Amino acid sequence: MARNALATTARAVKAAAGQWLVLFFLTFALACPAISMAADAATAAPAAQTGVVTTVADAQDAAVTPSPVAATTGDVQTAPVVDNHPWWFWPVALLFFCFILGIIAVMAGVGGGVLFVPLVSGFFPFHLDFVRGAGLLVALAGALAAGPGLLRRNFANLRLALPVALIASACSIAGAMLGLALPTDILQICLGVTILGIAVLLFFSKNSVRPEVSRQDAVGMALGMNGVFLEPSTGEVVDWKTHRTLAGLLLFIVIGIMAGMFGLGAGWANVPVLNLLMGVPLKVSVGTSKFLLSITDTSAAWVYLNQGCVIPLMAIPSIVGLMLGSVVGVRLLAKAKPKFIRIMVIAVLFFSGAKALLKGLGW
Repeated sequence: MARNALATTARAVKAAAGQWLVLFFLTFALACPAISMAADAATAAPAAQTGVVTTVADAQDAAVTPSPVAATTGDVQTAPVVDNHPWWFWPVALLFFCFILGIIAVMAGVGGGVLFVPLVSGFFPFHLDFVRGAGLLVALAGALAAGPGLLRRNFANLRLALPVALIASACSIAGAMLGLALPTDILQICLGVTILGIAVLLFFSKNSVRPEVSRQDAVGMALGMNGVFLEPSTGEVVDWKTHRTLAGLLLFIVIGIMAGMFGLGAGWANVPVLNLLMGVPLKVSVGTSKFLLSITDTSAAWVYLNQGCVIPLMAIPSIVGLMLGSVVGVRLLAKAKPKFIRIMVIAVLFFSGAKALLKGLGW
C-alpha cells in the first residue's frame, strides 16, 4: 500500500513538473522577440543620442546666415533606428511566435485573434494598422477551417447566426473605418482598455453548459432562433430556444464595431452573449460564434485590404504558425490543466493591455 502511495505521488510530481516545463518553454518563447528588440534598442541608443544629423540644405543655410542657437548648440536631431536584420528575420520570428500563441489559445479556450493583436503590437516593430489587418485574417482563417464541421454537427445554427451576422458584419465595417481614421495613440489607449476588459471578463465569466429557458420571447420566435442538436457524450437530443433576444442583438452592434476597430475577432464576446444572455447551450454558442467570425471578420478584412493594411509577409506566417500551433495544442490539451493555462492567458492579457494603454499614453 505504501508502494502504491509512493508511485501515485511520483506520478503527480512528474505531471506537475511537466506542466511547469511546458509553461516555462511557452513563456520563454513569447519573450524571445521582446529580448531581441530590447537588444537592438540598446545597440542603437548611443548612436541616436550622440549623432548629429544635418542635411546639405541646412548646412548651406547655416553657412550663409548662421543661427545663434545653431552656433552654440548645433542642430541635433534624433537619428532613426535602422533595422539591421535580414528581410526573413521578422517573418520567421512571427511564425515561431504565432506557433506558441496557437498552442496557448487552444489550451486556454480563447481565439487566436484576441492574443495576436496586443502581443504582436507590443513585441514586434509593426504599425498597429498592419497588426490589426493580420489579426482579422488570423481569426478568419480559423473560423473558415472550423465552420463546415460545426455546421454538419449542428453545433453552428444558421437561424441563430444569420440575423446576428447581418448586424455584426455591418457594424464591423463601420468599426474598421473608424479604427483607420483614429490617431494611433487614441487607438492604442482604446485597445489597452478593451484588452483589460476582456481579461476581466474571462476572469469572472462562468459559462453555463445548458441554460434554462422557460419561454421564448417574441423576437426570437419571429426570427426562428431555436433548434436541436445531438450531445455526443450522452447521445441525448437537446432542444434549445432563446430569450432576451433583442438585448443580445443590440450588444452585437457594439461587438461588431469593436471587432472591426481592433482586429481582435469577436469570439471572446460572442460566446458570453449567446450563452449567458440569450440562453443558447454552450456548445451551440461556441460553434455559432466560430461560424460568425467567418462572416464578421470577412467584412472588416475587406476594409483593411482596400486600404493596403494587409502585408503577406505578416499575414501568411501568422496564419500558418497559429494553425500548426493549434494542432499541437489539441494534443497537449489532454495532458495540461486548462484552468492553469487560462490563468496564464488572463495574466498575459493584463500585461499586454497595460502595455498598450501605457504606450498610447506615451509612458
